[in-house]
This record gives sequence, C-alpha cells and structure tokens, in this order.
Amino acid sequence: MASCRGASVAFADGGFALRDLTLDVGRGETLVLLGRSGSGKTTTLKLLNALVLPTSGEVVVEGRATREWEPHRLRRRIGYVIQDIGLFPHFTVERNVALLPSLERWAPERVRARVDEMLSLVGLEPASFRHRYPRELSGGQRQRVGIARALAADPGLLLMDEPFGALDPLTRAELQREFKALCRRLGKTIVFVTHDVREALLLGDRVALLAEGRLAFAGPAHELRRAEHPEARAFAATLEA
Repeated sequence: MASCRGASVAFADGGFALRDLTLDVGRGETLVLLGRSGSGKTTTLKLLNALVLPTSGEVVVEGRATREWEPHRLRRRIGYVIQDIGLFPHFTVERNVALLPSLERWAPERVRARVDEMLSLVGLEPASFRHRYPRELSGGQRQRVGIARALAADPGLLLMDEPFGALDPLTRAELQREFKALCRRLGKTIVFVTHDVREALLLGDRVALLAEGRLAFAGPAHELRRAEHPEARAFAATLEA
C-alpha cells in the first residue's frame, strides 16, 4: 500500500529529520509510529502525503513514487487526522465532513448521505450534530468529526498524527476503544503516530519505533517488549511505571 525505501530528509545545516528509513505498511494494516518528540514520526507522515519530499531514497504510495503524483490528487486519496483536529470553525459539522466529497464533485444527495453515514459511524447522531459548529462540540466530539471528515471520501490510506493526545484520559480511552473497533470494521490502511507506548500496543498491528530519525524497531506490537534496542527497552520500561 505504501512504503519508504531508504528515505532520508536532510536539513540545510547537514542534520537529518529522517535517515535511511525503509518501512512498509500493508493494505488493511494499522502501523503505529512510536517515538519521542523529534524522532521523525510526523516527518514520516508528511513523506506519505508529499507534504515533504525525500532528499534521498523514495516514498511509494499505491505503486507510484510520491514525486510522480500530482500533490493534490495524492492528498485527496489520503485521510488525515491531527491532534488539534483542524476543523473549519465557520463551517457546520456537515460542511466540514462534506468538504472532500464536494471537492471531488460528488452529487449533492450522495454527499448528504455520506455525511450522515460517517457521523453515524463515529457515534454522532446526524440530526443532532450536522448543523452544529465546532465551537458547540466537546473535544471528543470534535475529534469524532475529524475522523468522519478524514473517512468521508473513502480514502485508501488514513494518516493520524497523535489524534487523541489533547483529550482528557477518560475520553481518550473511550475513543481508543471505539477506534480499534472501527479499524476492524473498516479494514482501512492506517499509519498512526503516538509517543504513548500503551496506545501503540493497544491499536497497532505492527509498531515502528523511531529514535533520532532512524528506525530502531519494526515488528508485531507484542514483540516490542522483547526488542533489544536501547530505545525499545526504554519505552517498554514505562509499562512497569
């Protein structure tokens, strides 16, 4: 579905945000990118939707290098959910969720049906929520709308950058459980960024651990606890705290 093949992202001063990253995400898989702040997790997401291009190596999505895609066409095939959600405050919930299908020139009745379907999917009653504005929603409700918007155009790949990080612990746990069930139901290909090892083990089919821009571990989530890399051992130790 998507892969990085020896991909590096260099700074002008000669440093690296990522170095020689080789990593695949398979169709229908949830791959969690785990690591400290500054380890390269968000840069990896930006490589996948061509917000950043590799300075060496290549990144491939759906069989084509990102350099070969028209950026807007690639991004319209990818759902993107971020921690601060990024809803348009002057748009209703309905207009926010309908944004990409409308840009893709879906028929109005199809757009309306899709909005209702996506709101129901994330646990928001369409009749109660479609006409509200983001300021009228709780943090958890706004995050649900963000997920609904990312899924609205039925993307093949979903990128999620610490989507639950700003929520209170109870709401976060609730959304983690709901999201895990949603993953099983939809079978989407997902790359999910977090610095929380518990979240990584709960949600990931596989975990890729980044440390200072390099890949420190990649494998089934349950194997992270047994990995010998010092960074993997440091993250595993937090489970005992």
